[in-house]
Amino acid sequence: MVTHKKAPRKKVAQKTKKTSKSLRGKTSSRVMPIWLRAVIASLMSVAIFCAFYFWFIKPYSYRWKPCYGLKVYGVCVPCCYDVHGIDISHYQGDIDWSKVNETRDTKFPIEFVFMKATEGGTHLDTTFQRNFETAGRYGLIRGVYHFFSPTTDPIKQADFFIKTVKLSAGDLPPVLDVEVIGRASTDELKKNVKIWLDRVENHYGVKPILYTSYKFKNKYLSDTHFDIYPYWIAHYYVEAVKYQGNWHFWQHTDVGTVPGIQHDVDLNVFNGTFEELKELTIK
Repeated sequence: MVTHKKAPRKKVAQKTKKTSKSLRGKTSSRVMPIWLRAVIASLMSVAIFCAFYFWFIKPYSYRWKPCYGLKVYGVCVPCCYDVHGIDISHYQGDIDWSKVNETRDTKFPIEFVFMKATEGGTHLDTTFQRNFETAGRYGLIRGVYHFFSPTTDPIKQADFFIKTVKLSAGDLPPVLDVEVIGRASTDELKKNVKIWLDRVENHYGVKPILYTSYKFKNKYLSDTHFDIYPYWIAHYYVEAVKYQGNWHFWQHTDVGTVPGIQHDVDLNVFNGTFEELKELTIK
């Protein structure tokens, strides 16, 4: 009979014990500490809440809050402005301009419309030509804007806008929409914005309108070089403009509802009379 020797139990136990310790060490090193998981979860919760608040709750709470003035086009319109308008892009889709035009027989007529034409050096808004032509047929005062890209050559952007947009007498001056700075420095942004403005002014013979938000203007374009241009200020969910300088147009909300437009639309007022608005147009 052949006998088999059994391995000593103690050695096996020791080996097993060592192995289990080794595994526990490797496993624990891969597990995130509980406190760190709690911090990450808390930060994610705060981020989600802030995003939900600023994208959904704040805009619509402005629409639903008590209106102590006059509620028109779904929002409480600013007091004491007689000339109202909208601004649009492809986001509003197909617009029924006959219904928009019908507002001109109401107490708060839509008298002017700004529309997006170009962005950067190559992007053309798909609805621009149709909206520009149709709004003109209905006799609305038209304005056209270019969305400025801080990463694209300003001459290329200006020439693209000039090639695309044919303004005529009765139209508002061209508009430069400046909202982002990207990786450019403040000085680079100022320099390139001025290059665009100068080139476009030389072509159309009028000073362009500068559009930017209240905070962006104060932070990046607070300069006497830009104060000479008609200013279109974006300042939402406030009852009055806080900007201390001169301004011509005020975009006061982005959740307006206008007949003929299926989606929310930006609403604006002109800081003056209808006759003064016409004086601002190209002659």
